[in-house]
Amino acid sequence: MDRRHFIALGAAGIGSAATLHWFRHRSLAQELTSTAAAPLYTSQNALLEVDLTAAVSPVQVGDRTAKLLSYNGQSPGPRLEARPGDTVRIRLRNQLDQPTNLHYHGLHITPQGTGDNVFVSTAPGETFTYEFTIPADHPAGTFWYHPHHHHHAAVQLFGGLAGLFVIRGDLDEIPEVKAAQEEFIVLKDYEIDRAGNVPPADHMALMMGREGSLVTVNGQLNPSLSIPQGGLLRLRLLNASASRFYRLQLEGHPFQLIATDGGAIASPVQLQELLLAPGERADVLVQGNQTSGTYRLLNLPYNRNGIGMMGGMMGGGHGMGGMMHGGRGSSGDAQPLATLTYSGSVAALPLPRQLGTVETLPEPTVTRRIELSMTMGHGMGQGMGMEFWFNGQPYDEKRIDIEAQLGTVEEWELANVDPDLMDHPFHLHVNPFQVVSRSGQPEPYRAWKDTVLVKGGETVRIRVPFRTFAGKTVYHCHILDHEDLGMMGNLQISA
Repeated sequence: MDRRHFIALGAAGIGSAATLHWFRHRSLAQELTSTAAAPLYTSQNALLEVDLTAAVSPVQVGDRTAKLLSYNGQSPGPRLEARPGDTVRIRLRNQLDQPTNLHYHGLHITPQGTGDNVFVSTAPGETFTYEFTIPADHPAGTFWYHPHHHHHAAVQLFGGLAGLFVIRGDLDEIPEVKAAQEEFIVLKDYEIDRAGNVPPADHMALMMGREGSLVTVNGQLNPSLSIPQGGLLRLRLLNASASRFYRLQLEGHPFQLIATDGGAIASPVQLQELLLAPGERADVLVQGNQTSGTYRLLNLPYNRNGIGMMGGMMGGGHGMGGMMHGGRGSSGDAQPLATLTYSGSVAALPLPRQLGTVETLPEPTVTRRIELSMTMGHGMGQGMGMEFWFNGQPYDEKRIDIEAQLGTVEEWELANVDPDLMDHPFHLHVNPFQVVSRSGQPEPYRAWKDTVLVKGGETVRIRVPFRTFAGKTVYHCHILDHEDLGMMGNLQISA
C-alpha cells in the first residue's frame, strides 16, 4: 500500500483499531468533578511521598465536562517538587482498563528497578511503588512525568495523564530569578466528543500523531496571567501534548530564555518566539516594561510537514493535516493560549546576567548514526500498516540497539530521512545531552537537552555523556503515536 492509497482510505473515514473503550463503559456515578488547580506535593525532611491514582474521571475543560484519564482526578496531575539529594517514593495505583507505568521525563536517575524503569508494567487494579534518590548534583529544572507503557503511551498521554516534576535548586536562588513572579504553564490539548468522551484515533491521526481541538493552559481555556509594571514574570513552560507543536509568541514582549530541558543556560538569550516540540520545556523571563494593558500569549501556525505537504491530492491546497487536525499545515490563524494583564507596579527589576555554567563536553569516543523514517505496508492492526523506524527497523523490546559504556561521551548523528519530510522530536531517557549542530550549523549557545526536534530532511548532531547510571533504557520519537508504532530503540549502558 503506498501513501496515496493510504490517504485515500483516510478520506473514506476508516477507523483505527486503537480505541479508548474504557471511556464508554466506566460508571462515573461516584467520581468527583474537579475544576481546581492541580495540587502541589513537596518533599518534607528530604522525602517526597505521593500516592497517584490513574483513573477515568470527569474533569472540567473550559465550560465542558470531559471523561479524561487523570491522576488523582486531575488533568494535568499534581505538581511534584523535590530537591537534589531527596528520596522520592510514589505509589502508582492503576484503575484504568489497560496496563500503565510512569516515566520521569528528563530526570537523571537510575533506569533500573523502581527508578525510571519504562519496562515496568502495572496491570489494572494493581499498585506499583517507585522509589529513587535524586542525585545530590542534579540540576534544578522543569521536568515532568507521564505514562510510558509501549503501545499505550500515546492514548494515555492524549487522554490526560501528565504532570509537572520540578527540581528546586541553584537557579531558583539567583536573586533576579527569585524576585520574579513564577507561573507554571502546562500546554495540553484534548479532543472531546458530544458525550464528553475522548474519541478513538483514526489512522490519519496515527500517521501524524493525534491532536485535539481544545488547546489548554493548565487545563483551562485562555486563562489570565498578570505582571506588575517594572516586574519580572517567570514562565515555566511544558509541552505535555502527545503530538502538537507550540510556536509561542507574547504580544509586545520578547522572551528571555533562562533554562531548557535540562536546566539553566549560561546567560539569558532573547527570543521573539519560542518553538516547543512535544516533551520539550523552557523557562523564560518576561519583563513588565510595556504600556499597561492586555497582551496575548499566542500559538502561531507551524508546518510540521508530513501529509500536510500532500494537500493538493485532497483539494483546497491546505493539506489534510490543516483541514482535519487543527492547523498542522502552514495555514491557520494565531491561537490565543492565555492573556497577560498589567496590574500594579514595582521598582524595575533587572534581568540576571549569569545563570549557570554549561560545560564544554570533550570530543566523543564513539560516533553513531540514527536514521528516522516511516514505511507503509499492509495490515489493519494498531498502525493500519504504518511503521515508524530507527535505522530501518521497528522497535523490538528484546533487541539491544545501542551499547554504551559509563564514563564515555558519544556523538549521535540524527538523520531525518522520512520521505514525507515529517518532523520528529527525538527524546533520550536518563542521560541529558547537548546539541552540537543542525545540518552543519553550530548551535548558537550551549544547553542541556533531553528532547530535540529533527525537522524533515535535517541532520542533528548531539553529544551524550554517559554518567552515573547503568542499565537498560530507551530513546524514541516524542510524537507518541510514532513511538507506539515502532520509532523507539533500546539502549544498554554498562559500567
